[in-house]
Amino acid sequence: MSTTGDSGPTVRVTVGSYGHRGGPDEGRRVSSSEAVFDRARGAANDAVVRETGPTGIDRLEPLVLCSLDGRTTYHANCGGARARRIVETLESGRLPVDDATAVVEHDEDAETLPTPSEGPLSVGRRRILERCGWVTASEVPDPLPVTDPETVRERVSDVGILGRGRGDAHRDESVGDAWETARETEGDPVVVVNANDRDQRNRADSLLLESDPASVVEGAALAADAVGATDVVVYATDADLPRRRVREAADALLEAGRIESRPEVVAGPDRYIAGEPTMALEALEGSERIEARLRPPSTAVHGLYGRPTLVHTPRTFAQVRAALANPERFSADDADPGTRLLSVTGDVDAPATVELPTGGSLSAVRDAVGFEGSPKMVVVGGQFGGVTRHLDHAASSSALDAANLGTEGIVELFDDDKCAVATAGKRARFARDENCGRCAPCREGSKQLVGMLRDVYDGDYDDDMLRELARTMRATSTCDFGRTAGRTIDTAIDAFEREFLAHADGRCPAGECEEVSA
Repeated sequence: MSTTGDSGPTVRVTVGSYGHRGGPDEGRRVSSSEAVFDRARGAANDAVVRETGPTGIDRLEPLVLCSLDGRTTYHANCGGARARRIVETLESGRLPVDDATAVVEHDEDAETLPTPSEGPLSVGRRRILERCGWVTASEVPDPLPVTDPETVRERVSDVGILGRGRGDAHRDESVGDAWETARETEGDPVVVVNANDRDQRNRADSLLLESDPASVVEGAALAADAVGATDVVVYATDADLPRRRVREAADALLEAGRIESRPEVVAGPDRYIAGEPTMALEALEGSERIEARLRPPSTAVHGLYGRPTLVHTPRTFAQVRAALANPERFSADDADPGTRLLSVTGDVDAPATVELPTGGSLSAVRDAVGFEGSPKMVVVGGQFGGVTRHLDHAASSSALDAANLGTEGIVELFDDDKCAVATAGKRARFARDENCGRCAPCREGSKQLVGMLRDVYDGDYDDDMLRELARTMRATSTCDFGRTAGRTIDTAIDAFEREFLAHADGRCPAGECEEVSA
């Protein structure tokens, strides 16, 4: 059962895979979140000390939250000695407010993070993220008002939830339609939670597994019931923490009678391509050579071992559960109902994962990472995201797609010393080196992209040929790796053509290319 409501002094320490801060001696770790938790727990007598997941704002970590009588104090960048003093103050019956980053008043039985009115945690709407930083892995959310399969299918279909993230087999497509296809297809359905995203810029899925795994696991179990699946597989990275917390959440949900069986938790290969939905299935089947599968048929028709398979990201399953728990927050009239999780990185002091309404502007993400002014260049959509000069774009999938920007949930902010040509070149080389090799448009096209960008440095800039190559790869590649590999180049030319022309004349306006070439 849920134990988030506290009647006495409570200390929460956010412990996650990210957020550790190095010291002056070449990155020596001064204080890790684990060490802070141990010091806080060692100092406690009457106070309850809990290990929660991170909030998603790395520059606050390690973060200690102290709660007493409906008030919570925030203590950012907290070391072990400071954590001990904070606990001692709380043990004396006083809330430690003197050096607090923020003080928030809330209901004593609050089940979600009481967020400050200012600062990075106030950015956007914390709905999918509302429990992150507040609950332990074994604290299950309140029971849902509806759980019977037919009603779940109807609600998900009526709301019109779209798949989210690179690892979702139905990204930006109707989840309800995929479920109906899987349910009607002959065979024994299976559900895969695809959390094996090796792009370190994407923090959203790992954040959910570390901070609110119960919502993800229950969302996957509801999907399984809705399509008649008996198996749920969590396909994650080889990091121990998220997999351990998924297991803890599953045990708690089993004990509470909320799920009928434990999901199988599997670590995927340490390769970027292994996060692509069909290549994830290849990895799960133990294939020695991981290659993209042709689609159609969709994974909902022919997936894991030929079975009808739902492949969704943790973000998607969390949205599903949220739509069932709080239907008033979702409007079927929206082209992209719900919210979008965005991991913000680039030339920032520390990354952050924020949640924006789909109709909100991406410009809000600057406040989460403390990026002052306007960035020179923004890449939206991950490894092969689109390049833009500004953040005045809505967060919805339709708006991002219309602007030729990616919907994978990553926003990279770059300042004036970043070169658009070098950025395009690095990502073209990644496409050449990391593609699975199955289809010629991607395998050979990525080589040609690198060669044509190298030619720019030699004075031969042919924008029409670059654009045509990107268009051909987009139209003929087997999977999204090849389809999107040319997007960064295509959009970089649109936004920064003068930089391409300058490089053809032998100079780099940003100064980055003295040692870097395509």
